[in-house]
Amino acid sequence: MLFDSISNQYWGAFLFFFIIFLGLRVLFFILEKIILKFTVKTKTNLDDIIMKKSSFPITALLFFVSLRLTLKGVELAEGTLNVLYHIVDSFVVIFVGVLAYVVVDVLVINALKKAASRTKTSMDDTLVALTHSVLKITLFVIIVLYFLGVWGVEILPLLGALGVAGIAIALALQPVLSNIFSGASVVFDKSVSVGDLVYLDSGTRGKVAKIGLRSTKVTSFDNELFIIPNTKLAESIIQNVALPEPKSRVVIRFGVAYGSDIDKVKKIVLKEIRSVANIVLDDPEPKVSFRKMGDSSLDFKALFYVDDYGDRFDAIDEANTKIYNALNKSGIEIPFPQMDVHLKK
Repeated sequence: MLFDSISNQYWGAFLFFFIIFLGLRVLFFILEKIILKFTVKTKTNLDDIIMKKSSFPITALLFFVSLRLTLKGVELAEGTLNVLYHIVDSFVVIFVGVLAYVVVDVLVINALKKAASRTKTSMDDTLVALTHSVLKITLFVIIVLYFLGVWGVEILPLLGALGVAGIAIALALQPVLSNIFSGASVVFDKSVSVGDLVYLDSGTRGKVAKIGLRSTKVTSFDNELFIIPNTKLAESIIQNVALPEPKSRVVIRFGVAYGSDIDKVKKIVLKEIRSVANIVLDDPEPKVSFRKMGDSSLDFKALFYVDDYGDRFDAIDEANTKIYNALNKSGIEIPFPQMDVHLKK
């Protein structure tokens, strides 16, 4: 009789668990289908990804919730029942954490990756990876704390210990963290990007090769690599040739001999500047101006714009060559510095 009573109790509990779990799973299945019909109509696929990735943890949650409800109707020793409650509650905490991670991972990380893909710098990609790691660690710590709470472990002393440890780690990693936050400020401020030509107040000149988590690498015109800590970069006065736009102004100064026809010089030089192949812009228009009467020459300045600062050196080379050849061909003398000395007898 006792065996039959126990057997009937367990079979009844199993049947109750099966009905509850099956009912909840069918309800979730129906809701899932309804939600997926709406998510298909949205422009983003993030909601579809969340639904697909959250299906297993939600099913697991329904399983353990059903098991928790079933245990309330089972007659067991109080100690045994408490242990079973703790085990089931532990799994509930774990799968709630997994579900939270899925949602955060899809929404936050995908948003950050999308934003990072629009830029050339690798710094924001590194920040995405760092943010991903921080979120995973944070969720893991929260899950562990709740897990310990389920088993009756005092959490407040642990939080105090973690706080002290966190302060100690932060102090030890202060230089590293300072570089990370400085690099992040440079990226988010958009003052420097990979490929930009920069002049620093320290005298460093070159193109930005990489913006990393700890440092920024700049390649000089002599192909030398400068590795600058991000804290130093954030504190520097930076002349970024690529900002506010890639368009760049070119100035060429030259002189001709006294007695030259000024209007003719302007006409010749302006024509040569405009003939620089596919580099010189028509807007703003190129200009040639007579600046001053120097000690040895009539001094002029040719001014024009190129579409990209990367074309400046080629434009200067070609424009100088064309100006010299054109003036020489037209018989206009380009004097060198000279001084007349008069001696009194």
